[in-house]
Parts: sequence; structure tokens; C-alpha cells
Amino acid sequence: MALQFVLNLMIAFLWMLLNNDWSGSRFTMGLLLGAAVLLLLRRFWFEPFYLKRVWAILKLLLLFMRELTVSSFTVMRHILRPKLTIRPGIFAYQTSLASDWEITLLSCLICLTPGTLTLEVSGSGQTLYIHAMDIEDADLLSEQIRGTFEKAIREVTR
Repeated sequence: MALQFVLNLMIAFLWMLLNNDWSGSRFTMGLLLGAAVLLLLRRFWFEPFYLKRVWAILKLLLLFMRELTVSSFTVMRHILRPKLTIRPGIFAYQTSLASDWEITLLSCLICLTPGTLTLEVSGSGQTLYIHAMDIEDADLLSEQIRGTFEKAIREVTR
């Protein structure tokens, strides 16, 4: 992936050199041209096309921003109600992520989302103990995490 990115940058700078134009728009055009060339030559690479992973990272960031916004408004709604109707609780979440980096990223995303907090990760790394501000159904909350954050992390890392 890194080699493909470096080649794309080299093609972009070569494009700027050949056109004798060092503007941002010429660089962007060179990046697009380089991506097209690398896409055409993708069968000669052993690893997948690097823009696929860039797209997965962008989707993960957008997913996090959406979850951050939705959960922020949910927490604000609970705070602004005259009567506190939350049901806090702790539940164990079984993850299928394997590497330490994946588990750390999932734990951080859960902690950064308002209303949830990762308390501990088991020694094996397969169980996360999560505190939720309003937990109606632990299985439903587990499926939401599995379907959003964990799925997006798998797309980025595998």
C-alpha cells in the first residue's frame, strides 16, 4: 500500500514537472492520473489497490462522526429532561477482532462516543467490559457495536 501511494505521488510530481506548473490543481490532476494508472496496473500488485483502504478509513471516520453526533444529542436529551430516566449498566462484549491494534481502536471509539465507556479489556483481548449510560438491551447494543464499529474496523485492517 505504501509503495502504491509513493508511486502515485511520484506520478503527480512528474505530471507537474512535465507541465511546468506547480499549482495545487495540477498536483490534484497528477494524483488522479496516477491513481488511474495504478488502477490499470493493479493486477501486477500483490496487495489490493491502496485507495480501497483509504476509502474504508474515510467510511470509518464518517461513521464515527455520525455516531458521535447521534449519541451526543441522545445524551443531551437525557440531561435536559426534567426526570432522569436512564438505566446505566455494565455488559460484557465479545469481539471477533484479533489484533491488539484493532481492539484498541474499538475501545477508543467506544470511549469517545458519549454515553459509553470501555472499562476493561480481558486478558485474552476478546471481551470488553463496557459501561453504557442507558442500557435497555445489552444484546441489541452489542449488535449495534458489531454492525457499525467492528465491521468498519475489519474493513480498514483486513
